[in-house]
Amino acid sequence: MTVLEDRIEMADANTKRLDEWFERLERMPVPEGFRVEIVGGNVHMTPQRHTHWQIIRRVLRALEERFGEDVMVFSDVRIDFPGHENAFCPDLAMLKDSSKPDDEGHWRYQDVEFVAEVISEGTAANDYGPKKHAYAAAEVPVYVIADPYQGRCYVYTDPKDGDYETRTPVDFGTDVVLTGTVVDLTLKTDGFPRD
Repeated sequence: MTVLEDRIEMADANTKRLDEWFERLERMPVPEGFRVEIVGGNVHMTPQRHTHWQIIRRVLRALEERFGEDVMVFSDVRIDFPGHENAFCPDLAMLKDSSKPDDEGHWRYQDVEFVAEVISEGTAANDYGPKKHAYAAAEVPVYVIADPYQGRCYVYTDPKDGDYETRTPVDFGTDVVLTGTVVDLTLKTDGFPRD
């Protein structure tokens, strides 16, 4: 069995346990404006900042301009990814138009075509590390990290063997060219705020 097959098998086996965790988390008094996700079996609660939302909103608008308002894009919606107890709530995830939730109401990671994450101080290690590897193991074709602390985006493409073969840094103010990918758009970053 390959590393990728092991990660996929673990994702499938952990769904019930993750469901139980999320049921408990939903009963907790999570403060307004916080997002909760499980990365590698650890619960992370992250406050949403103004800068964070401004970048997410600009990427969402670009996707809607390119694909229309009915594009299958979610923000902070749980998707279980390969690996040990990974229930991520990506800042933005674009799924295939044909995507439908399974019998339990879960969206399938196999339908994810694009993920964008905006770095927060508390999430940077996850976004650059275990989440990037899980997205690659899930064969998400395009993963974009927007880092307002560095004033830079990182575009990851060509997933293979649990990692991305291509990493392209793009400074804020420079266009992120995603033509030739499933996203097939040019993302303007000149309005991305910095922290």
